[in-house]
Amino acid sequence: MSLINKMLQDLDKRGGAGDGAVNPQELKAVPALEHERRPLVLAGAGVAAAVLAACGWYGWQYWQSHRAPPAPVPKVVVNQRPPGAASAPPPAAPVIDTARPAAPESAAPPAEPLAEPLANPLANPLANPARKPAQPIQFDAPPAISAAPRALAAPERPSGAVPAAGDAIAPRPRRPLPESDARRPERKPAQAESVRENVREGVREGVSRRELTPKLESDGAYRRALVALQEGRLSVAMADLERALEIDPRNEAARQTYVSLLLENKRTDEAIRQLRLSLGIDPRQPGLAMVLARLQLERGGPALETLMATLPYAGNNADYLAFLAGVLQRGQRHAEAARYYRDALQLAPDNGVWWMGLAISLQADDHLPQAREAYVRARAAAGMTPELLAFIDRKLEQLAR
Repeated sequence: MSLINKMLQDLDKRGGAGDGAVNPQELKAVPALEHERRPLVLAGAGVAAAVLAACGWYGWQYWQSHRAPPAPVPKVVVNQRPPGAASAPPPAAPVIDTARPAAPESAAPPAEPLAEPLANPLANPLANPARKPAQPIQFDAPPAISAAPRALAAPERPSGAVPAAGDAIAPRPRRPLPESDARRPERKPAQAESVRENVREGVREGVSRRELTPKLESDGAYRRALVALQEGRLSVAMADLERALEIDPRNEAARQTYVSLLLENKRTDEAIRQLRLSLGIDPRQPGLAMVLARLQLERGGPALETLMATLPYAGNNADYLAFLAGVLQRGQRHAEAARYYRDALQLAPDNGVWWMGLAISLQADDHLPQAREAYVRARAAAGMTPELLAFIDRKLEQLAR
């Protein structure tokens, strides 16, 4: 009503129209007063605030459901080096364990180390909403080393940044020891015992090798000498044989070959020396004793003593017994010679030369009937030369007179 009254007052002041009628087209709406518009403004502001609050709440819920989980504070795995283990060189980068706090450390499977540098764990998670949550990174640690870290590593700062005054500088972690190094203290007693056992085995093997080494070296030199003989290099062969005997004086094959080469080259004195050395080392060599006794007979040496020294090792060697009987016969010891001839003929009864030798000793010892019988057996034996047959015939004629 006040608005209408005011309009009437204004019309009265302006004088109005002549007929007193008011033209509806000339009428204009009077704006509402300020105190009447305030409730409307407040109501609109309230509605706008409610709408904004609702939008903000829905936006917060959407952001919370789509945001990436915050990365946990990195922990430094400190390598506790066991006593006595070798020190490892410091690594180029710290070892970081970013496993989820809620999951136990033992259940988290180890992941392959990333080739790219680790991102800043405190970076803005809204920078890339579509990015997948970062996978936890774990590095293999030695089972003997405790997994509890000693200190937390400071967050990664961009290059050139100055650390804050309150920041604590974490110690630089060491590279995890390999499993073999980590378990080395546990295996040390067993390894030490194994090493000692190997040393003892090596000592025993070394002793046996040292015992076999001279024989092997001597055999090798003997084989080289045989090759040189086949190639016609006599001087090289004799040098190798001499070397083989110096290494192993018991190498009988090398000694016999060397003696035969010395005799072929008319080096009798050296051959006698080698034979005496060989029999001095081992008298159980009837063949070498017979060779030495023959050489001594030619030079007037003690052939009988050589044969008697080796007689116990001759055994049933008929040639050795007959040769000893011939040496005894040469020394006018006919009774002993006849005894050894009989022993030899028991082993080889068809040897005519030995029958002839027995007959000579029996005739010299005045056993004429036995001597005649021995001559007859000698003449009937095979392999007698005409000269020997003529000698036997003359002896038979003497006994027939």
